[in-house]
Amino acid sequence: MTVTGNIILNHQQIQHKTRRIAYQILESNVNEGEIIIAGIASNGFVFAQKIKAELEKITDAVITLCEVKIDKQNPLQSVTTSIPKETYINKPLVLIDDVLNSGTTLIYGVKHFLDVPLKNFKTAVLVNRNHKKYPIKADFKGISLSTSIQEHIDVVFAEEDTAYLV
Repeated sequence: MTVTGNIILNHQQIQHKTRRIAYQILESNVNEGEIIIAGIASNGFVFAQKIKAELEKITDAVITLCEVKIDKQNPLQSVTTSIPKETYINKPLVLIDDVLNSGTTLIYGVKHFLDVPLKNFKTAVLVNRNHKKYPIKADFKGISLSTSIQEHIDVVFAEEDTAYLV
């Protein structure tokens, strides 16, 4: 896949930020035996897989990966997860996406998990764009970037992960 635009994060920087976010997640869940990592389908899930891999290098806690499917064009439709709700009841959960744009996708993901009692609930993104239309924030973020509304962030997870400003 060829993307043109300014590189805002290269492969090495993405690896570093992924590792740092994993450490932050562990620090906020230091006494937990299991942590649920829930990635929003597509790039958020790929980023969640990378965070899970980093967490498994630094903790003996069980890291359970969950894919969250949200129709981004019609987020009021039902949100589904790859694991049953019973799996994450009373456990710490981190909802992950690659880019926090307007907050729409993240807020509907949060809404889904509010129906379940969780031990604690955090959010993580690789890039926070600061253009939110909902009162949602990323607890853990790789980079905050003030961009114009016309600009777009494209994260490409491939052999050489890269984030572009297009």
